[in-house]
Amino acid sequence: MTFGDYDGAEDIRLAWLAGLAPDPALTVSQWSDRHRILSARAASEAGPYRTDRTPYMRAIMDALSPSNPAKRVVFMKAAQVGATEAGNNWMGFCIHRAPGPFLAVQPTVDLAKRLSQQRIDPLIEESPELRALVMPSRSKDSGNTIRPRAATADADLNRRVDALWKAWSARCDQHGHTDFHGILALAVREMIEGGEVFAVARSLNGRDRSGGVPLRIELREADLLDGGRFDSRADGVRIDQGIEYDRNGRRSAYWMFAEHPGGNSPLFTRMLESVRVDAAQVAHLFERQRVQNRGTPWGTPAMRAIRDVDDWQTAELVRKKTEACLVGIVFGADEDQQSIAPVIQDADGNRVEQFEPGLIAYARGGKDIKFNQPTSTAGVYEWHRTQLHIIAAGFRVPYALMTGDLSQANFSSTRAGLNEFRRMVEQIQWQTVIPMFCEPIWRWFIERAQSQGLLPDGEIVAEWGPPKFESVNPLQDAQADLLEVRAGFSTLPQQIARRGYDPAEILTEWAEFAAKADAAGLVFDSDPRKVSKGGNVQPTDPAVSTGNQE
Repeated sequence: MTFGDYDGAEDIRLAWLAGLAPDPALTVSQWSDRHRILSARAASEAGPYRTDRTPYMRAIMDALSPSNPAKRVVFMKAAQVGATEAGNNWMGFCIHRAPGPFLAVQPTVDLAKRLSQQRIDPLIEESPELRALVMPSRSKDSGNTIRPRAATADADLNRRVDALWKAWSARCDQHGHTDFHGILALAVREMIEGGEVFAVARSLNGRDRSGGVPLRIELREADLLDGGRFDSRADGVRIDQGIEYDRNGRRSAYWMFAEHPGGNSPLFTRMLESVRVDAAQVAHLFERQRVQNRGTPWGTPAMRAIRDVDDWQTAELVRKKTEACLVGIVFGADEDQQSIAPVIQDADGNRVEQFEPGLIAYARGGKDIKFNQPTSTAGVYEWHRTQLHIIAAGFRVPYALMTGDLSQANFSSTRAGLNEFRRMVEQIQWQTVIPMFCEPIWRWFIERAQSQGLLPDGEIVAEWGPPKFESVNPLQDAQADLLEVRAGFSTLPQQIARRGYDPAEILTEWAEFAAKADAAGLVFDSDPRKVSKGGNVQPTDPAVSTGNQE
């Protein structure tokens, strides 16, 4: 059998020849005009990029090209002249034609995230050449957050809803700093540190709508709730700590300040009068440990221990500084002798008050000097470690995770502690975060989309997939998951969802890759259609075998 008889040989030959062909000699501006597509998310004028719209940027972009001899380009400019897009063009050119490490620096982390999500992501998504080279962000961060999937009986509707959610979630932050997953992470952190957080649905006005879902999410920390407002009315309505309840005891509104009461703005410019916000537009996230109105910070039980550790560290630092001081006390000194050192003379009778290495001196007058000898404190490490254990228990975090101290941990103890911690996290995810924060936002999203005619009327529910936990023993856990599926205790989609991925997307990607592998005549050990669990070639094609049995 020759290479020419091999199925797919011509495709391999053409791909090999294409790899030998040199890249076209393009400058950054020429590459931009040929390959760059502006997204509606990042530009007011979507479509193909045209350097002629900003001709003064052409020479600057070309100076960034590999063919240009310039080693350093300094650009002094005014605001809003197209420099950011020129930089994005350079980045896209490097990804496509000169791949390598690329560092883009921003003044703050929030600005860096905004640049990545609002400029770089659309740059890659809208340019086919870049999209083929860079894996989608879903493949990188799907396992790091709670993600929803539409779960109706209509598969086409599910795909429409998921696509609409993906586009909306990328720009749903009212402040424009992050996306839905960033909002969710910040909300959970606020719940842990501050005890509670509020998500407020903000509808967009007509000028801000761009064909998408007219909804933004604003996070408000606990201090913005007017906790000092109390009232009881004759109609049964009451207000308790800024939360308004109807006559049936259900929350009907929240009384909130427009500005933070402890902000840095001058007092006379602050709006310290709280306003009523309908409860249907607020998601109140807090952990209910009893029948309570508001949440408490997780670290409350450990506050005293934290204060003690801080005081102890200050005292220990003072003690160490004292130990480092050499204090000399002279005994028997006369009033007319002002020096703190004893009267010491050298062989010539000259008075010596400073000592040098190798000096031989003689004490006169029977003077004596003694130096302080601070004693060390025993049990410091044990006491400090005990206090850190108390703090970790207060925050419900394993000691090793909080401190990074694994000196007294082994595999079994680490795994046992992580299993208990994971059960607690799963409980918080399913009983607190998803019903109190994620589900209300999903309802707001569906309602706004249906009001704009983007989705049909009717109930559209979501399945939420929490992020997976990193395995302590990946091989053992993977084998356990496989046994569960083979025994019928769970399904393959459930195992995929536990890892934070969409089973339908995984199946589609797998089918596409399998088709490409078959076209190229490649067989991988991970392909169960061709290779058995033991690594042997399958005797027959499972699909053909099933067909024969029928």
